[in-house]
Amino acid sequence: MSAAKSRPSWQLIFTIAMYGFMYLPIGILAFYSFNASRYSSRWEGFSLRWYVSLLNDSRILSSLWDSLTVAIVAVAISAVLGTMMAVGLAKYQFRGKGLYRGISYLPLIIPDIAIAVATLVFLVTLSSVFSFVRLSIWTIIAAHIVFCLAYIAVVVSTRLAGLNPDLEEAALDLGATPRQAFIKVLLPELMPAILSGCLLAFVLSMDDLLISSFTAGSGASTLPMEIFSRVRTGVRPDINALSVILILVSGMLAFVSEYFRYRSDQRRSN
Repeated sequence: MSAAKSRPSWQLIFTIAMYGFMYLPIGILAFYSFNASRYSSRWEGFSLRWYVSLLNDSRILSSLWDSLTVAIVAVAISAVLGTMMAVGLAKYQFRGKGLYRGISYLPLIIPDIAIAVATLVFLVTLSSVFSFVRLSIWTIIAAHIVFCLAYIAVVVSTRLAGLNPDLEEAALDLGATPRQAFIKVLLPELMPAILSGCLLAFVLSMDDLLISSFTAGSGASTLPMEIFSRVRTGVRPDINALSVILILVSGMLAFVSEYFRYRSDQRRSN
């Protein structure tokens, strides 16, 4: 019996294999990002040359700036619209509310390729009517708002469902106007969820390739688009280094998002 207990269970073996399959490639990628060789498959010693070369790569820096511009603007607009949408759906009753809710959350389940093609067709049709509509970085931002809005609205709606409705009603009974009750009572309670939703949407926007590729003009190129154009000719160590940096930044944002969620749950439990 003791021998049977000492054997690793199949659940443990499966768990180790699963995590190894997910994280071993990332470890190998990080290891070869410090490779002095030009070729990822051959180790020639430790070096930081590829991290330094990223700072001197104008195309990478330009595409990074485009990605940051798209993500920041899209998330900022989506944070306002998504919060208003979540509050409106939670507090008000109107005809077609269920249909509107379903349509608003469709970007969460529709494949990216379908959203990309539909957005491109819509923009092309719009450009045939209005001559000033052209594919550019602003069309990428408009397309990103569509799915960022849905993610932020879902996170805020989840927070709203757990709030005590008596808080806002108490503020109204004490003489606050509906606007004051929203700004001073409801909005501070929603802020952790809004920040978490914004961080999630920011990471998704920075990571998007399909929608950006379909809606970008000739003068716009986001970071995923630049990386994809380079890996088609082979993975080089500078791409490994860039991938490691992106993984670290994404992990940090996920940690911050989880921290806000934890603080929000602690406040609710107290």
